[in-house]
Amino acid sequence: QVQLVESGGGLVEPGGSLTLSCAASAFGVVNYHIGWFRQAPGKEREGVSCVSRHNGSTYVADSVKGRFTISIDNTRNTVYLQMTSLEPEDTAVYYCAAQIGTWRKCIPETQNYWAQGVQVTVSS
Repeated sequence: QVQLVESGGGLVEPGGSLTLSCAASAFGVVNYHIGWFRQAPGKEREGVSCVSRHNGSTYVADSVKGRFTISIDNTRNTVYLQMTSLEPEDTAVYYCAAQIGTWRKCIPETQNYWAQGVQVTVSS
């Protein structure tokens, strides 16, 4: 299994920046990938950005492209989501998740393990 511990989140003004962290601990799993997802009130959970630990392949949703950046520190098994130019529409609970095996689509249905989620609120 993969245990995920997520940190970060909070209240930020529009146009501000925030970075989320996700530390992964794998037990009996070698090949896995980490992704970031979010769920706003009244909306379905959606993929934000995913990254492969092995080859660096990434996916970034159109809604955050150019504003959010995903990165990974393989030595620490930690993935980061750097968010800039935040907008009120980015307000949501953000989850990191692990997908085992071969790289698949960055959608909630493909993920196997989930962190607890953190609240990101963008408001003035």
